[in-house]
Amino acid sequence: MTDTLLTPNAASVAGPAPVLAIQDLSVSFRGRSGENQALKGISFAIYPGEIVAVVGESGSGKSVTSLAVMGLLAASGRIDRGSMQFRDRQGKTHTLETLNETQRRTLRGREMAMIFQEPMTSLNPVLRVGDQLTEALRDHQMCDKAAADARARALLRQVRIADVDRVMKSYPHSLSGGMRQRVMIAQALACDPQLLIADEPTTALDVTVQARILHILRDLQREKQMAVLFITHDMGVVAEIADRVVVMLRGEVVEQGTVADIFNAPQHPYTKALLAAVPKLGDMREQSWPQRFPLLGATQPADSGEQRTARYDEIPLLDVRGLKVYYPIRSGIFSALTHQVHAVEQIDFSLWPGETLAIVGESGCGKSTTGRALMRLIKSQADSIHFQGNEIANLKEAEFQPLRREIQMVFQDPYASLNPRLTVGFTIAEPLLLHGLVKSLEEATPQVEALLKSVGLLPEHATRYPHEFSGGQRQRIAIARAMALKPKVIIADEAVSALDVSIQAQVVNLMMDLQKQTGVAWIFISHDMAVVERIANRVAVMYLGQIVELGPRQSVFNQPQHPYTQRLLASVPVADPQNRQTRTFEDSEIPSPLRKLGETVTKPRYRQVAPQHWVADDIASR
Repeated sequence: MTDTLLTPNAASVAGPAPVLAIQDLSVSFRGRSGENQALKGISFAIYPGEIVAVVGESGSGKSVTSLAVMGLLAASGRIDRGSMQFRDRQGKTHTLETLNETQRRTLRGREMAMIFQEPMTSLNPVLRVGDQLTEALRDHQMCDKAAADARARALLRQVRIADVDRVMKSYPHSLSGGMRQRVMIAQALACDPQLLIADEPTTALDVTVQARILHILRDLQREKQMAVLFITHDMGVVAEIADRVVVMLRGEVVEQGTVADIFNAPQHPYTKALLAAVPKLGDMREQSWPQRFPLLGATQPADSGEQRTARYDEIPLLDVRGLKVYYPIRSGIFSALTHQVHAVEQIDFSLWPGETLAIVGESGCGKSTTGRALMRLIKSQADSIHFQGNEIANLKEAEFQPLRREIQMVFQDPYASLNPRLTVGFTIAEPLLLHGLVKSLEEATPQVEALLKSVGLLPEHATRYPHEFSGGQRQRIAIARAMALKPKVIIADEAVSALDVSIQAQVVNLMMDLQKQTGVAWIFISHDMAVVERIANRVAVMYLGQIVELGPRQSVFNQPQHPYTQRLLASVPVADPQNRQTRTFEDSEIPSPLRKLGETVTKPRYRQVAPQHWVADDIASR
């Protein structure tokens, strides 16, 4: 098999020498539980102007491969054998595993760049975005300060960020998860690298921005003959962008080939099962109720019964009216308040017991802010918020504290939301201890082990720390923690976005099982329209902080009325490489939620277009 691994395909005949050639690479990590073999003799190559997608389940070794290439393995990591040959712009070959840190720094940024999976932990929290974007250009002495600043602004516009001036002066924590991911992409592209490693680069992005980013990467790859190693679990993205595909399972390459061969004639049982588990937009067109996912490699078909848990004959569990979240912007030598970012603007919605309400929309539209406002993690205003019929909008913090047991949240960035100094077992047990449901850690152990099993992890994982897990595994830990208290409402902020399709199906089915057993209601914040189509009872579409369309999932997906909803659905990548669409993009200036102090925004008027299906009349989709 290794004799054919380095043979260029038709797409790479123009550049027969590979940019990156990995041969028989094995990597292990040492821990308290012994040695863990992360990579077991993998081999593949990437050629100039080629995009190679590496796919596989969480923990299969995809990210470890990229970190080994970049020389960023943790101190506990060790390359046991194998070689990594990198060819730079001048045609010089570097043996990556033998380079010292100074030599690696020379290559990183200028010749090799990486977009990381978790932007909040990859961006410097004490540096403004503008300084971080210009840092690589200045460090490699590619241009002066003025040219670097102009280049940084151009990159931000290229990844469709509005308010370039504001974002350049902002710190990472003040941006949404999707905005931070776009900043990371701009930063990686700053020096026009010869090899770009993209580790789940579109995970946090909505489908419209994802489509544009994929288009940008495609254009750069063609224009500059840049090689791209694209790590993803989204098979729709693979079909849209990849030339070749490498399938990994438990640290080994089990299959590789052209994107057409992998999708049309997969050979390995795992590849076949992986493609069979991909959710496809339109699968639920005739179904009015949510349904479970078919499980990857399951010998028995999943229970395909309808998820009829929503109890619409009862009063709403949560009723929100006039929710607003404004972020202050200060300027001048006295830091006077001059502007406000209208992140959430006078939105109304209800949530019934046992229901799943999906909130979808572009990055920065206010989805995550809405969830955080309901949890009182940020300051907000509302005309009223009723929970189980009781007004909670004006409760003091001490009075609201008991309600935190009833309303839990799964955050978008699992590494930032897990305490790196606590074991996973204690992290899951902590809410049980804080709310007095158990008296000791020993008493909580059976529940912790059951929760770990329920999200596809092992009981022995309880003794490990967050850094010992992959991004997808950390997200499962965060979901287990939220489920520990058996709340009535769980706000899931991109809860399955970091998961590969096999674990995604397992976790979504788990969420549905929990809903059947306990009647929990979900607010499911997501940009994955195919997952939303399967799990949601109703869908709220947000744009510029306002809800522009709200209704039953079947009605909204089958007959989208608002131009923005139509654009969202049209941007979803199709998991078929033979059906690559030529997409067109609007290059008009993106509207901004930034407004002068005192400026008011009119609450939209809604018209009913179908039973319980409402669309805003007076918000233009720009």
